[in-house]
Amino acid sequence: MSRFGSRTRVTTYTSDWMPTGDETPQTVSVDYLVVAGGGGSGANNGGGGGAGGMRCTVTATGGGGSLESALAVTVGTTYTVTVGAGGTGSATNTATAGENSVFSTITSSGGGKGGGGGNNGGNGGCGGGAGNSGSAGTGTADQGYNGGGSGGSSGAGGGGGTGAVGTTASGSVASNGGAGTASSITGSSVTYGGGGGGETNDAGLDGIGGAGGGGNAMGAGGSKNGTANLGGGAGGAPLAETGGNGGSGVVILRYADTRTITIGSGLTGTESAASGGYKRATITAGSGNVSWS
Repeated sequence: MSRFGSRTRVTTYTSDWMPTGDETPQTVSVDYLVVAGGGGSGANNGGGGGAGGMRCTVTATGGGGSLESALAVTVGTTYTVTVGAGGTGSATNTATAGENSVFSTITSSGGGKGGGGGNNGGNGGCGGGAGNSGSAGTGTADQGYNGGGSGGSSGAGGGGGTGAVGTTASGSVASNGGAGTASSITGSSVTYGGGGGGETNDAGLDGIGGAGGGGNAMGAGGSKNGTANLGGGAGGAPLAETGGNGGSGVVILRYADTRTITIGSGLTGTESAASGGYKRATITAGSGNVSWS
């Protein structure tokens, strides 16, 4: 053994590297409008379908709720988007509810189905109208309103809208669908989520759809289907006719015009040109992912 004992060499390294802003994740503030698919309607004096629920951060949101806050998304990260389809109509009481629409953590609920004769309207983003002698469906808080009640053995209720309750039938007089809600997220005012009109035995007294894509009851003329990409509820039908289909929903995203969105496979959508400091992505169908650069 050396008389000097063992020694440990200590080596010190220095570096001029410092973190830069590139290592900090960049975020984008994204405003959104998320409207779900409207409910289908039944027959035999069927109630109107409820509109799809509406959640929004710009000018107005559904159900009389307070405006929501924009989402901060991370550049280069993918986020789920789903556009809910409208529910299907029925010649009995087997109409279906609308499907949910989704952007990241935000979900709007599909509209409740309109009740077929003698049956209840379904619950949903907006409640489905009661079939004759049935009860109205309920809406979802801060998304949409309840459907309208029946007028007894012959009058059906109107579907709830994002802006108003579906009206209740009075005797053989059917009810109109609840009105939708206007938003200017696109740069222009557009009304979304009108409820479908309810049907009666008297074709001259059938309900009409609410503003914002609600379908008319079959005897009132015009389309009994809810309007695509407005989330409108369907109009009811008499006897063994088939009720209308609900309108599909939509997802609209608004962000700074310095950013660009990538709309992934499985989605149908477009990005607008820059206007007023923003770009807007309007996604009209499908399910997939989006990201920003």
